[in-house]
Amino acid sequence: MIYTAIDNFYLPEEQIKNSPSRKDGIDETTETTLRIYGCDLIQEAGILLRLPQAVMATGQVLFHRFYCKKSLAKFDVKIVAASCVWLASKLEENPKKARQVIIVFHRMECRRENLPLDHLDLFSKKYSELKVELSRTERHILKEMGFVCHVEHPHKFISNYLATLETPPELRQEAWNLANDSLRTTLCVRFRSEVVACGVVYAAARRFQVPLPENPPWWKAFDADKSGIDEVCRVLAHLYSLPKAQYISVCKDGKPFTFSSRSANSQSQSATKGRSKVGESDREKERGRERDRASSRSHRDRGRDSDKESDRERDKLKERSHHRSRDRLKDYGDRSRHHSSRDRDYRESSHSSKDRRSRHH
Repeated sequence: MIYTAIDNFYLPEEQIKNSPSRKDGIDETTETTLRIYGCDLIQEAGILLRLPQAVMATGQVLFHRFYCKKSLAKFDVKIVAASCVWLASKLEENPKKARQVIIVFHRMECRRENLPLDHLDLFSKKYSELKVELSRTERHILKEMGFVCHVEHPHKFISNYLATLETPPELRQEAWNLANDSLRTTLCVRFRSEVVACGVVYAAARRFQVPLPENPPWWKAFDADKSGIDEVCRVLAHLYSLPKAQYISVCKDGKPFTFSSRSANSQSQSATKGRSKVGESDREKERGRERDRASSRSHRDRGRDSDKESDRERDKLKERSHHRSRDRLKDYGDRSRHHSSRDRDYRESSHSSKDRRSRHH
């Protein structure tokens, strides 16, 4: 017998509104913002890790399902997002190491929160703590899911629906983009994938003004209802009206989670000082450039002085060699004159001896 996994994790809207985060005093706006922020982290991390879109989609669905069971006040969105990426990469058979996930989230946090990019050593205490926290959060996710992590995405239905409706090809990309954006909302835990797929097809057709058959209604053939399609379009319209999501610390202990090797308080203080002293930092940079230029000028001056000293030394050496050559030439001339006078005396003495012998004979 062959068993097939069924994606049956769907909750009514009332239960989502009474989520554990809401019971801990977190308002709807803050919860929505943090859900969008966590999904943005998952999407960006998946791109940096070069993972396929299916991994990011699975991670975002697991993220929403987990916060339907647990509160944002007990589990920070940063570590939960990282654990969802790590778990989804293994579920979709594109596994990544914990080291890669931690480094990517560390760099994203430094860039998003204007923090200095410090060196996260693999053998440091902070890295060991992050790896333990990543594994611990993954176990919490698996426990809350009952180790049933099958996810069915609306993407696989979109192509079939559009081919059946014989729509233009540009409608497919728009519907895929809307399906990716729908994963930032709670639609994946409220409606089946077929309903979400029909909703994004309907929204894409309305944008490109492509008529769809309504007699009989086209959504009836795909096992969807009009109320679900309208709700999908409404939630997507509300998502696009919201500003960019920012991180909000809602932990009960008051200490925001951080992937940086520095403490959260020192990071926030350094970020605040950095933003408040932009002009001062610019002046420090200008003074540093002035010191560099002054040091380069002093180096050039010392180089010129050394060149002059070397020229003087060369002149002295030339002069000394000239004097030595002149002295050698003088000695050679004296020796030559001495030898020539000695030869002359010898010739004269030999001539005189010859004359004496000739007179004797």
